Amino acid sequence: MMNLDEEVRLWTTNTEREKTENLATLYSIIVSLEYLERAYVRDSVNGKEYAPACIKLLAQYKSLMKLVGDEIGGLEAFMKRFKMDHQAALHRLTIGVPATVEHSAEATDGGAEAGKWVAETTQSFITFMDALKLNLRAKDQLHPFLTDLMSGYSRFKGSGEWEGRGKILHWLITLNAMKASDEITEEQSRQMLFDIENAYNEFFRSLSSSNKT
Repeated sequence: MMNLDEEVRLWTTNTEREKTENLATLYSIIVSLEYLERAYVRDSVNGKEYAPACIKLLAQYKSLMKLVGDEIGGLEAFMKRFKMDHQAALHRLTIGVPATVEHSAEATDGGAEAGKWVAETTQSFITFMDALKLNLRAKDQLHPFLTDLMSGYSRFKGSGEWEGRGKILHWLITLNAMKASDEITEEQSRQMLFDIENAYNEFFRSLSSSNKT
């Protein structure tokens, strides 16, 4: 006979538990991003508050999709399965960059092409930071990512004057001097991540500023 006081378990193994928790996290990211997008459109949060929060949610989504993407059949399939009518979140996750960056293309030389550059450079930043967070240390693992980042970063008008450029260049020079199999130290990895995160934040601030002028 069923015990109505007994807790209903959604999993019986650790693997099932991890899967359930990952799906719950994805659901919460979509809901949180929907509320954030609506709040930004209504001016309930300003750009300085919105952008970092949006970047964080996008990064969490990107990391989570590496774990569950194939299993759920894609974002739209997941949202349809759980009857999620969250169009603002769907748009933002599809675009992959905050609204402040998406619309800054209108004020950046290059028009639609500049919007593509913003998306590509944003992805290069995230990919490189993820590599460091995943403890990649060898030159032949990090150098291609950092080269792509520098290439995209340098396309933007005024980037030569940004503080982040010097930091990225410094680490490129450091990696260039190493053999392919050489690895950076834990201390170097932490400093590199700190420098690249600061360059990332400066990149968004600069684009937002150009959008206002």
